Amino acid sequence: MNSELLNKIGIGEIDPAYFIIGLLVICLGLLIYIIATNKKIKTLNEKYKKFMSGKDGKTLENTIAKRFSQVDELINLDKTKDERLDEISENLQIAFQKIGIVKYDAFNEMGGKLSFALAILNKENTGFVINAMHSREGCYTYIKEIIRGESYILLGEEEKEAVDKAINCDNYME
Repeated sequence: MNSELLNKIGIGEIDPAYFIIGLLVICLGLLIYIIATNKKIKTLNEKYKKFMSGKDGKTLENTIAKRFSQVDELINLDKTKDERLDEISENLQIAFQKIGIVKYDAFNEMGGKLSFALAILNKENTGFVINAMHSREGCYTYIKEIIRGESYILLGEEEKEAVDKAINCDNYME
């Protein structure tokens, strides 16, 4: 059989029976592919129906919507906590963080080191030093301001030591 169309394509020399058999093999392959695809779709449909069953599909949808709203709420709470942590961090910059104390005998006749100098400073070494001197007649308390580790009022030896301990509080093991 001689076909003008097959001659134009370049397969005019092939026996049409082979051509028809080739087309039948391709059709059979496509049919097998369609059957396999339909089987997969049917299995997927069954899984979907099983997934959506239970109480009912609406309940599942409501549960999913509820979980999404909970996630949104958690995101908002996280933002709030971050803001609070920033606020706390700012407050810690000015809070008193460093303490140094020195116990001593203010007067030679007294024993037991009942007097003390207490330095309380923030991160920038600003704060105050309290000096409490104990004697037989009573207790005298003085306070002096410390700005960036320095005092504009003359500090006593114990007060200087207390301020030094507060500034270097990480280095003391007492």
